[in-house]
Amino acid sequence: MVSATTGVPVNFEGIEKSFGAVRVLEELSLKVAPGEFLVLLGASGSGKTTALRILAGLETASSGRVLIGGRDVTDILPKYRDVSMVFQSYALYPHKTVAENIGFPLKVRKVPTAERDVAVKEAASQVQIDMLLDRYPRQLSGGQRQRVALARAMVRRPSVFLMDEPLSNLDAKLRGHMRAELKHMQSTLGTTTIYVTHDQIEAMTLAHRVAILEKGVLQQLDTPAKIYNDPANLFVAQFIGSPPMNVVHGSLEASAFKTTGASVSLPVSGSIAKAILGVRPEDCAVVAPSKGNIRGEIYAVELIGDHTLVTVKTGADMLTVKASKEFSGAIGENIGISVVKDRLFVFDAATGARVR
Repeated sequence: MVSATTGVPVNFEGIEKSFGAVRVLEELSLKVAPGEFLVLLGASGSGKTTALRILAGLETASSGRVLIGGRDVTDILPKYRDVSMVFQSYALYPHKTVAENIGFPLKVRKVPTAERDVAVKEAASQVQIDMLLDRYPRQLSGGQRQRVALARAMVRRPSVFLMDEPLSNLDAKLRGHMRAELKHMQSTLGTTTIYVTHDQIEAMTLAHRVAILEKGVLQQLDTPAKIYNDPANLFVAQFIGSPPMNVVHGSLEASAFKTTGASVSLPVSGSIAKAILGVRPEDCAVVAPSKGNIRGEIYAVELIGDHTLVTVKTGADMLTVKASKEFSGAIGENIGISVVKDRLFVFDAATGARVR
């Protein structure tokens, strides 16, 4: 068994990147602790992959610095950065076997054959392809090829792992298994890992901390629990969570949020003509219309297994409530929604800034 390595710190210092007139990253500054598993999360076009490629040396920053282990690598070639990258595409050598593909980085380093074989088998076992070592990439499924790419990155034991959507080509069951394997592997090896994804489930389950990007701007950097329970703004609040946070459009008047046919008292003062009330599905409950803070009619009912998702139409908004699996309301039925008041959020609709 390969022993754990000592992770190194990674710093982005004021990184900016533009492609012509298009600014992809704006003043990105963040510090990754030694041995940390950091996830860069965002939608397509948010700048997360560009940030990873700049760290790898595959893109050049327009301005700013990148440091790995305290060393400024901004102008250093990729091969001298001691990083290992797994792409969404497999990038395997078609004329080499699985074992040869995995062991190629060690062969380049002139690692003795016996030591190389042991490392290859160990890495292959971690991603469940140890029975495929004699096959060629053309004989593998897409998921198997991605696992070969993961094993090839693991076998190098670099200072930093860089991963760009490495699980996107796997089926749902295998993705769940590989998330657990990746988390265990990273914890065991202690290697600093920076992982790019648009999947908030991956971010929440894998990361020590999550950096959420939107249009090249860092929106929030914190632990998954902190981001979920204490979002910095409306974008973060809606991006994290499945189902996403419910939003109700209305106004904030004194200490009450008001919307069509409903008023919710809040421990916040002030007035905002166009405000948004946010509440997560698990912080809502289905009640009789007369007992609800918000009223509407059932739009859809979906039994998930251990719970039921009830979609309620209220004015122009749709709210999702996590109800018990025994819930049996009918579509079109009038209904009330009771909310946990200390779990409510208020945002300025014009700016997305959080008020409460």
